[in-house]
Formats: sequence, structure tokens, C-alpha cells
Amino acid sequence: MIKFFILMLFPFFLYANLTYTSNYAKEVAILDAFDIDPSFINDPMMNEMKNSDTTIYNEERFFQAMDDGYFFVPAIKNILTKHNIPPEFLFLSMAESHFLVRAYSATSASGLWQFMPQTGKLYGLKIDQYVDERRDLIKSTEAAAKYLNALHKQFGKWYLVAIAYNCGGGKLSRAIEEAGSDDLSVLLDPEKKYIPRESRLHIRKIIALAMLGNDEEFLLKSEYEHLLNRANAYSIATVKLPSGESLERVAKLIEMPLEDLQKLNKHLMYGVIPPYIKEYDIHIPYVKLSDFKQKYFEDSIKKIHTIHIVKAGETLSKVAAKYGVTSNIIKDFNNLKSTKLSSKQSLIIPSIVLPKTQKMLSSSIYTVKKGDTLASISKEHRIDIQDLKTRNKMKSDFLKEGEKIKLYE
Repeated sequence: MIKFFILMLFPFFLYANLTYTSNYAKEVAILDAFDIDPSFINDPMMNEMKNSDTTIYNEERFFQAMDDGYFFVPAIKNILTKHNIPPEFLFLSMAESHFLVRAYSATSASGLWQFMPQTGKLYGLKIDQYVDERRDLIKSTEAAAKYLNALHKQFGKWYLVAIAYNCGGGKLSRAIEEAGSDDLSVLLDPEKKYIPRESRLHIRKIIALAMLGNDEEFLLKSEYEHLLNRANAYSIATVKLPSGESLERVAKLIEMPLEDLQKLNKHLMYGVIPPYIKEYDIHIPYVKLSDFKQKYFEDSIKKIHTIHIVKAGETLSKVAAKYGVTSNIIKDFNNLKSTKLSSKQSLIIPSIVLPKTQKMLSSSIYTVKKGDTLASISKEHRIDIQDLKTRNKMKSDFLKEGEKIKLYE
């Protein structure tokens, strides 16, 4: 009887052992991808993050993040691989933003990769009143790949790249010099505190998330198992739209919910292509590419948006307030050189569509730097000087270094 019972349980023990062996091999491979010694697999704090649903990243948040990243996870992995970056760095993005393209922080970081405005612009991302390309899932990932490779060229090991991404290359360089070593176990010393506590937790979090994302048993618990392993690396297609085009019109033409199209194009602040550019990239689901090619046609900007006929005595600011846009937007869309209007003048008023839960964006707050003037800030961010003064209740043009200025509503 005992022999029979053991024989019955043997397949279970065999499967459990095979699963354990398989997961162990994957976890070691993940550590190797980050140039981390296999012994780190026993790190207590990292294992607590990975095994507990009450710590930094519980199961519910993990699967919600994977659901939010459904369309663009394959695209991110594809871009990282193209730039010879371990695809496991996908989980650095997950740790930074939970795969929320609209994510922003109190320190003005924004997007999937939580770029600060200065760093984003340094790596070619445009940030102005109409677009914030830190929230463009493709362009921001391309920029992040360049940044990660620059850090790798500086530090030589991928775990150091992940740490530097969090605390900054300068701080990490000083930590390595102070420690006399770039060994991970040395840098993570909780007593010496060579690197900030947040960075010590952050590198562990990235590794823990990567291990969870490659744990078949963990993924089988949910309906989202397929999300990381989809073969189709082209679930998103990028198409070009002309100046002034609106997401709302495109969504109707390709028969797609506007909200879904907005999710893929959070970089368009108002849901319209900037008026100052000939054509611009937007992203659509790959399955809609055929519909786009068949059904999309370019139309007159006057037919796409509202036309307002100026009445006697109306000012630009009054017209702007009526339609819930800024004076600067109306000036841009109508190529106006001044704020003066004439009776019966026709004005194009862009049909702006904002997400229902739109909040103040981090990029809407600007910190005045040495040498800044209202004119220079106005030119860089394409905002009318008077709009800036009105929005910030400024009585003069004088600016103080370090002062916070609200750019957009």
C-alpha cells in the first residue's frame, strides 16, 4: 500500500523537481544577463520581494502592470534587443513606471522610463505644449536604449547600469570610488550605505520582477501568462499623420475606440498633431494597419476642426476661454503673428480631446534656470508670454532662479 502511494506521488514530485530546476536555471540566467554572480539568488531581501504579496510589488500590481503593457511589451523587448541591451531591462521600465505611459513623478520625471525633462531632451525627445515624447512608448524606449548603452560604456556591467539609472552616474562613480570596488555585494552593504537605500532596493526590485516575469508557475496563476511570451514583436504599428490631424477623426476612420487610441499616444497632449510640423508619428494596433491604409485620407484642417467667426469686440483671450484652449494654440493653428483680431475673421479652433482623468502633468511645471527670461521660456515651450504671465499671476517680467512657473493648465 505504501509503495502504491509513493508511486502515485512520484509524478508530482518529479514535476515539482523539474519546475524547480527549470526556474532555478532561468533565475541564474537572469542574474547573468545583469552580470550578477549566481550567489545573489540567495539574497534575502530580493527573495522577500519575489515571494511575498505584501511587499514592494504584490501579485495584483504585477499582473495589472502586465495588462497595461499588453500592446507595447513586445515592442520594448524588440527595441532593447536591437540595441544589444538585455531584454530583461524591460523590468527596469516596469519598476520605474508600472508600464503606465502617463506616469509622472513629483520630481518632474515622466513616461515609461521616467525621464527627467533635461535628460529626455538630451536624448532627442521633444517636450513642448503639444507633445511630450517621454510618453511616446517607442521614441522614449529608443532614447532609453541610447542612455542605457551610454551608462554601460561608462560602467561596463549591466547591474551598475541599472543602479546608475536610478541614482545617477555621478553618485554611483563616487560610491565605487569610496567603496574601492564595484562589486554588487559591497555596494549593497546596508551599514556602509555606499549607494542610497532607494537604489539598493531598486536593483533588487528589478531582478525580482524579472524572475517573476519568467516564472511559469507564477504566470500560470493568471490569465496574463501570454503577455511576456507573445511571438508577435510588431503588435504596434507607427504611421504618420499630417499637421493638425486629430486622434478623434482617425479613431472613427479605423473604427477604433478613441480611448484605446489615446492610450497608445499619450505623447500628444491635446490629441492633435502639432500645427508647426508637416507630419508626425502616432501608434496604432498592428491589426488596424490594414484599415488605416484603406480608410484613412487626409482632409482639410478647416473640416477637421471648428471654425469660429470673430464678433465685434471679441479678443483672442475671450475666444480661447470660450473653447477651453490657450491663446497660443489658436495663434499656432491660424499662423497669427499678434493677438489682434478683426470682426468676421475666421479662426480655426482645434478640437482638443483630453483623457477624462487628465491631471496636471509634471512637464507643465518649469523651474527657472540662470539666464532664463520670459521670452526664452515662451519661445522654447511655444507659449504666449501674456499667457504665462496670466497663468502665474505675474505683475512683472522679472524671474528668480529656482522659481516654479506653470506652463500649461
